[in-house]
Amino acid sequence: MYRRSAAAAVLLAAALTLTACSSGGDGKAEASAASPKPPAASSAPDPADATDAPAPASPDAKPTGAVLPDAQLVPKTGSFTAPQKQYLSGRVPEKMDPAAVLQSGQEACQRVERTAKRDKDAAVGALVAGEIPGAKDAITFLCPEQKPVLDAAAKGFPDGTKESPAAGTYRALTQSTTCTWEAKGKDGAALASGPETPLKPGDKITAKIPAGTAQFVSNGCYAWIPA
Repeated sequence: MYRRSAAAAVLLAAALTLTACSSGGDGKAEASAASPKPPAASSAPDPADATDAPAPASPDAKPTGAVLPDAQLVPKTGSFTAPQKQYLSGRVPEKMDPAAVLQSGQEACQRVERTAKRDKDAAVGALVAGEIPGAKDAITFLCPEQKPVLDAAAKGFPDGTKESPAAGTYRALTQSTTCTWEAKGKDGAALASGPETPLKPGDKITAKIPAGTAQFVSNGCYAWIPA
């Protein structure tokens, strides 16, 4: 009788142990399902996503390191035109494909051309505001037909603070109704400000900068060019 009771106790203990293990395993699975991996758009970067690929070539400034000599500015197929070689001179890092650098300049030209075709003022404003990187050199060498846009932009200045602006009448290349401006003298006193009346959608915004203006400050005006 004693032996039967002992055997029954052993079997009962084993069954309880197995039940506990099974329950613990299911609990872990449930916890795992309840805590999914962070989404791909998580602000924390995934180390697995890191790559050693170089950043795209910027058409803004010429590289500060070693560059390809002009004699090695040769595409893998075909050839570069003389203006393209002028654009690439001193601009291609040693281990970079010249065609990739050229493409950056060509894309800047395309942006200027597309914008100017729709609205010349918009193209001029984009250049003044610096929204098309590398546009100056790209236009000079790769798309000289856009030089009138570049010349107009050269006479303007972006929204913000302009030190010692030339006196004259300027217009803002924006349709914003929140554009405000102020011309200040050397002592910081206001010489002129605007707009004089509340702006309505579609209004042309102009500012008369008097002689002796030491600082012209604007806000919400995007870009200015001579009127």
